[in-house]
Amino acid sequence: MADPAEKVKEDIKSVTGPEKAAIFMLSLTDDHATGIWDLFDEDEIREISVTMSNLGQVSSKLVEKLLVEFAGKLSGSGAIVGSYEATQRLLNRFLSGDRVNQVMDEIRGPAGRTMWEKLGNVNEQVLANYLKNEYPQTVAVVLSKIKSDHAARVLGCLPEDFALEVINRMLRMETVQKDILEKVEQTLRAEFMSNLSRTNRRDSHEMMAEIFNNFDRQTEGRFMASLEERNREAAEKIKALMFTFEDLNQLDPGSIQTLLRAFDKDKLGLALKGASDGLRDLFFSNMSERAGKILKEDMEVMGPVRLRDVDESQMLMVNIAKDLAARGEIMLADSKGDEERKGGG
Repeated sequence: MADPAEKVKEDIKSVTGPEKAAIFMLSLTDDHATGIWDLFDEDEIREISVTMSNLGQVSSKLVEKLLVEFAGKLSGSGAIVGSYEATQRLLNRFLSGDRVNQVMDEIRGPAGRTMWEKLGNVNEQVLANYLKNEYPQTVAVVLSKIKSDHAARVLGCLPEDFALEVINRMLRMETVQKDILEKVEQTLRAEFMSNLSRTNRRDSHEMMAEIFNNFDRQTEGRFMASLEERNREAAEKIKALMFTFEDLNQLDPGSIQTLLRAFDKDKLGLALKGASDGLRDLFFSNMSERAGKILKEDMEVMGPVRLRDVDESQMLMVNIAKDLAARGEIMLADSKGDEERKGGG
């Protein structure tokens, strides 16, 4: 009969990762092992438990080698791999839910040990958009605590009159009392940083809507039909979040004209070839009579076109519209939300 000890080789190089984990867990006292077991997910517990049950007898020499290897890696670098989820799971064991959320919000937010270091890593436009609604004196305190080059960029993004008022307050400012600084920090943490981290936390349906927006028509239809069968609620959420070519119908005349100036004229006919009559008319009504006539002639000469080419041109126009909206040059109407509100009213 074979010796059970043969199941684990004496050569440490032949021991697998799960076997090392199983031996390590068996070598711990119950008190220490319990805390570690709680950090594993179900699949990890299952894998280590199965490996553990098949280990048989392990020599003390091998256990010692494994523990020395572990200690060596721990004192070096890269031996421990942390993750957002693991950190949250650990904190939930000894902190209240609200405190865990606060800590995780700070982790998700910009880098930096202090509030002022964190603000230094926030985009100047984002920071200016928040500060423009605060009192000039508060803004002066904030800008005096961050690096001068970053403060200059933020001031440049603020409305001119407001920025001048802030500059005047900074010129007259004396040493800021500790309690005032703490109050400003507390407000920034509660209002600005927590909102910023929530904004950075991307909803999975929003992410999937972006992906669906970039599918060609046939691929989108195929995946959406399959998703509707398996998870109708998720499919409806994605559809509501998607911004499609036909949603350009909701743009005001000024936005249509801005979009026309930004879009490649050679691809415009192709994009409109697959558009509804209403959307086509909207574009033509925002062009000069001569430009509209030339475009109609070009579309007629085009003859039959591939659906894939039409989809690519329309996708390109939608992406350009989104870029223009992100820069504040046009306003994208929430067409689905508007329809829902109309239907509900």
